[in-house]
Amino acid sequence: MERIESFDSQHLEAACQVLADTERGLTGSQIERLLQEINVEDVSSELAKWKRLFNALAGAQNKHHVGNHLIMFINRAMNPVSYARDKAAFDWRRSKLNVVLAFSGFQVREDGKVARSSKETTLKGALARAGHLQAALESRNVHPEVLKYCRAELLEENYFHAVLEATKGVAQRIRDMSGLGSDGADLVNTAFSGKSPILTFSSLETETDKSEQRGFSNLLIGLFGAIRNPVAHAPKISWPMSELDALDIMTFISFVHRKLDGAVKI
Repeated sequence: MERIESFDSQHLEAACQVLADTERGLTGSQIERLLQEINVEDVSSELAKWKRLFNALAGAQNKHHVGNHLIMFINRAMNPVSYARDKAAFDWRRSKLNVVLAFSGFQVREDGKVARSSKETTLKGALARAGHLQAALESRNVHPEVLKYCRAELLEENYFHAVLEATKGVAQRIRDMSGLGSDGADLVNTAFSGKSPILTFSSLETETDKSEQRGFSNLLIGLFGAIRNPVAHAPKISWPMSELDALDIMTFISFVHRKLDGAVKI
């Protein structure tokens, strides 16, 4: 391996906090094993995981005056074969590490290996490079209208507000298509329900057509009632939004937009 310049202590600490995260990081036994594999002394095994890892890697860095030990540790910790049954853990760690490593001019590739990259100097640039949630949505081939309304929130990995803006985007698209100015259930009922709907997916001549129209209308009302309204009115601290929840909700919103692609105004 090439000689790598020592890492700034703050950069090293941030990387260790990701690798040894309390909930989604490596276990204590995994840290012990990986340190042994790269011949780094585990100098403070009694401390919290991230401090233990930091002290070990910082000690090796100070002793040898190189940053190679962090790279060797990450290369082993991010070996894809270790995540065969937990891809979500790999994706989370890779995304978070790439935010941190971007400031030192490195990135974790899809094969789990660390490679050089251009240095970032701003948090916005580092987050944009990682872009985990947006990348996950794009891998699902979500409808462009989903991303249109929440790009800034996705850039910041702000799941709570990304979901809120994406849901608001559905209402705005219905208003644009129907010419209505209302919102929520009133908007949906006027646009899709009743004897004279403004937007339809078919001629509504058969009971199957009418059932589909009613079902889609109910889905939209449920989206606004169960997701948009609570998120819009409750403080973020009272309505936790996990990455997985955000991904599932916005995938459903993508389905809604694809259905709207087939709606016509009558």
